[in-house]
Amino acid sequence: MPRGAAPPPSGEALAALRRRTTAVLVVSQILGGLGVATGIALAPVLAEEIGGSEGLAGLASTSSVLGTAVLSLPFAALTAARGRRAGLTLGYLTGAAGGAVVLLAAAVGSFPLLLLGMAAFGAASSANLQARFAAADLAEPARRGRAISLVVWATTIGAVLGPNIAAPAGRSVAGLGIAEAAGPFLWGGAVFLLAAAAVFVLLRPDPLLTSRALAAGAASAAPAQGRSLRAGLAAVSASPPARLALTAIACSHTAMVSIMVMTPVDLGHHGADIELIGLVISGHIAGMYAFSPLMGWLCDRLGRVSVVLSGIALLACAALTAGTADGDHVRSAAGLFLLGLGWSAGLVGGSTLLTDSVPQEARAAVQGLSDLSMNASAGVGGALSGLVVAQAGYGWLNAMGAALLLPVAALALLARPRGGKRPAPGGR
Repeated sequence: MPRGAAPPPSGEALAALRRRTTAVLVVSQILGGLGVATGIALAPVLAEEIGGSEGLAGLASTSSVLGTAVLSLPFAALTAARGRRAGLTLGYLTGAAGGAVVLLAAAVGSFPLLLLGMAAFGAASSANLQARFAAADLAEPARRGRAISLVVWATTIGAVLGPNIAAPAGRSVAGLGIAEAAGPFLWGGAVFLLAAAAVFVLLRPDPLLTSRALAAGAASAAPAQGRSLRAGLAAVSASPPARLALTAIACSHTAMVSIMVMTPVDLGHHGADIELIGLVISGHIAGMYAFSPLMGWLCDRLGRVSVVLSGIALLACAALTAGTADGDHVRSAAGLFLLGLGWSAGLVGGSTLLTDSVPQEARAAVQGLSDLSMNASAGVGGALSGLVVAQAGYGWLNAMGAALLLPVAALALLARPRGGKRPAPGGR
């Protein structure tokens, strides 16, 4: 332990710190989810207004997803070096700056500036994703799945409220000569500032730095080179469970995004109105977030790999159900709900397994690589999904989404314990 540093907490003090850390992360996750959902709700509309073409509408959301992916690495590097507080605060501040750039783009009518602002706005999504790992830093191994899932669940509140305040946010800038569709980015940026302030002021002591001190037995922390992104890659390469976890998170997210983004189009082609499409997407979001505490509980009770396999099964059922709906709106809604539920199992199970499977000093770097891979692959999948539907149809898109899950299923089956033994709590 460095000279003059306080010893790491233990006993009741550590339990109190766990509760405080979780509470701060839940608050920041609600705020972050609210800011993201508020802005993203009207991003395609704003892109179409500024770009002057319906074909450019989807580029705003794509730019945000790519920004989330690209910015995951520098934020992970900062987190590995300085702790969760630094990485999360910078993520929310960058998202707020992105909202300001989007407002400027709307004021001057610049489409390239809009894409730049959307990429920076995506930094807040990167912070939201990293918050789930911060919840695991101090959690007991047998409760790690529940700690991660609680923070994921908190996103539900912001994700549901965000689209509902997009309209008043738009009206708030109507008198400024700015497109109303840019208003949500003003409000979203302000919410990100609140999230950054909450993390910066209240997330003390830093959960990642504290967990390192605990892991080192109050001795000196691990060498800095053990926390580099290169060391993160090496840690994943050396651990089959980590490779499974990384693959499960990326493939689950890619399959979900690819199918989800084209479902409103397919519903519209089969006569669904805006209200019905909104209801289907709301059910999908409920599947994604509302049941994550259940997934965390199952992680800790049945094992991480079992939950990953359950997620693969749910996603496959979702693809079959939605891909064969052929105009049956109830069937489409059921498919999208299952799609969200499978994603939740894959994210919570994979994130918990990933945290379990690498050395403590490499976790922040590995977790950054996870967010990079899941968002980059989903960005590609989302961009290609329209081409697949145009050339082959929505059913084939679902079949291809299901095919993405085969490598994960194979790795998960190989990773299951032999001899029918029940995994130990907190184990794989």
